[in-house]
Amino acid sequence: MKKILLSLLLCLASSVRAQPQEIFRLEIPAEFGAQACAVRPDGSVWNLGRVLRMPSETRYPAYTASAWAEPGTVAATAVNAIHLTLSVENGKGRIISLLPAETVAPAAGAAAAFVIDCPAGTALFGGWAPLVGSPARLRRADGTYRPLTGVPEKGEVLEISVTEDPDSPYMIDFENKTGGAVRAYWNGGSRIIARVVHPVAGSGRFSGTKYQRRSALRANHCGVICISSSDFGSIGGFQIIPYEHAFSKEMRSAWDKTQWMIVRSADGEKMTARPPLFRGLFTPGAQALEKLWDFWSTYGRRSLILCRIDGGEWQRFDAVSGRNDHVFDHITDLRIYAPFTREPGKQTDMGKFRRTQK
Repeated sequence: MKKILLSLLLCLASSVRAQPQEIFRLEIPAEFGAQACAVRPDGSVWNLGRVLRMPSETRYPAYTASAWAEPGTVAATAVNAIHLTLSVENGKGRIISLLPAETVAPAAGAAAAFVIDCPAGTALFGGWAPLVGSPARLRRADGTYRPLTGVPEKGEVLEISVTEDPDSPYMIDFENKTGGAVRAYWNGGSRIIARVVHPVAGSGRFSGTKYQRRSALRANHCGVICISSSDFGSIGGFQIIPYEHAFSKEMRSAWDKTQWMIVRSADGEKMTARPPLFRGLFTPGAQALEKLWDFWSTYGRRSLILCRIDGGEWQRFDAVSGRNDHVFDHITDLRIYAPFTREPGKQTDMGKFRRTQK
């Protein structure tokens, strides 16, 4: 009888679980000079920059973690690049990318990218950035759709659907010590989702941090969370990677260096491309002067990452740039806040912010 009741409760819980809702749709036309934009569910359009170049080829093989993304989805979101996995062939990912006009993005192929006329860390690469796992497709000139399996043709539009899941955790804490808990918090409580097997102690020269402010997320993909510890214009930060990625060819050195935190799932399952850490939650977020469609979206989508030093109060990182192997020796805890666009606990309309178009 208890088993029957438990099954009924589980079925009820799954049936009432809120579904992710689209908060905007990105549209990038494969046409020189056309306007990349975000379209809200109410039909309002926000311009994000002109298309300066379209991809003429794909990149294969791409970086290791691109093969962990589902084909036809966003594989990486960052202040300096967005990568989309088209297919996985022989265990390697094939991608195209979206790049701001001024950037440093070694993972993107020179001819395998859209180039958008907007500053790195803003607009499409800031407050309007998609999530890892956001689905993408191509809209033909006649309005019909086809899967994103290759280079977009002239007249087609790349569409990326960006959603928000009300049942996602609102923050995640990391105890920065070997065996430390990685705890995710939901409105209904919290639970340990992983353990730290290699704590972070130092900062490194992760080039994309130049385009992100201090105490904010620089990038997220199926195998990394990259955090900026330097002020905008300087280079400095560290990364959190899943246990499985730490054995890949490009990341084996992380075990011997202090610039990486390595985490392993609490249930023994792989963490690569798995929510909430490595899919479906984080975004680089809006810069200080960026405004989205209302009060809560503007401030809720600003990335925020805090730390505790020797168990003290939560605070932003002190500005740290360049390589310093022991600058974070006294950091005992990290906290990453999840982005949101509605007032916590209820929907709201705090009044529209006036849009500023280019």
